[in-house]
Amino acid sequence: MMDSGKPNVLPTGDTAKRCRRRLEVPLVRRPLSLSPEADSKLDDEIHSGTEAWPGDLASERGGALNYGFVSIMGRRRVMENAVTVVPPWRLAGKYSCFGVYDGHGGAMAAETCGERLHKCLERHIERTKKLPVERDFEWRKVMVDCLGGADHEEFWHEVEDRKGSSAAAVHRFTALVVVVGKEEVVVVNFGNSKAVLCRGGLAVPLSSDLKGERADEKVRADGEAVEGRTISWNVCSLSPLSTTSRSLGGEYRKQYIIKEPEVTVTKRTEQPDDFLIIATNSLWNVVGDKTACEVVKRYCVNGESRRLVSSEGSSTAAAASEAAAALAVLAIAKGSKHNISIIVVQLK
Repeated sequence: MMDSGKPNVLPTGDTAKRCRRRLEVPLVRRPLSLSPEADSKLDDEIHSGTEAWPGDLASERGGALNYGFVSIMGRRRVMENAVTVVPPWRLAGKYSCFGVYDGHGGAMAAETCGERLHKCLERHIERTKKLPVERDFEWRKVMVDCLGGADHEEFWHEVEDRKGSSAAAVHRFTALVVVVGKEEVVVVNFGNSKAVLCRGGLAVPLSSDLKGERADEKVRADGEAVEGRTISWNVCSLSPLSTTSRSLGGEYRKQYIIKEPEVTVTKRTEQPDDFLIIATNSLWNVVGDKTACEVVKRYCVNGESRRLVSSEGSSTAAAASEAAAALAVLAIAKGSKHNISIIVVQLK
């Protein structure tokens, strides 16, 4: 949804109370630990379920990469989303990785993909240590390998072992993975979630909605080239589930879905990158990019956070967590009807 030009404010009064009640739920899991010693006890744990959590990740930029996230059921009866945060020491000390996964038909496949992704990334990044300095890291190839693996037989066997039933035929999910390094931000999009960078006060989308109604995606998903022409089979309109032209899983409609991610690499510039907003489409369907950045700016730049800071995180991390929660409240107030997962990452 585009910004309409009308002032967008956070809900107040009874509306705010009703929205906050949907956020006031117990935590179900802790975030990934930040030290190798502690991680031996919590290996491969991912953010999932209904949560709000601050954190900070050591980075090569001389400080901490602070983040906060929420992942809530919203108005749905079941939770099908998953969130991952991978600290840089797991990725050769160079990168931090954040991901949101939106399940359709269940959360198990999304959670399994989130758990496996960082292992694949870790292997690829370790190999870069052996590459010549002048050779670029092929992000697209790496991400196709890591996320494309979610269509391999081995992956679905693991999902079925966990769930105890056949999953590949009905379970599908979208994925948005953001890798933040010292010199670049890599975004890998398999679906309709989105990442927005606030740079110098401006909202800069780093990914686009890969929906079936988009002209270029419709041609790719529906079209078949015959003698220089394109014949459309209109498969993007066959099912109410066809809200995105790219996803993983869902064997029953696999022939209608594009299995390659959209990969973008954005170089970090001298102009300050303030923060990243990484969220499922349940936020972006009702809140525009500019409005989302303005809300986060209140907490992360203008210092409007009112929460007491616990020993679990810094004041900056707490501000990022509260900003993510504020966006979730706004999305619910504006009528979002799905699970909502939002990560706010401070870049300075």
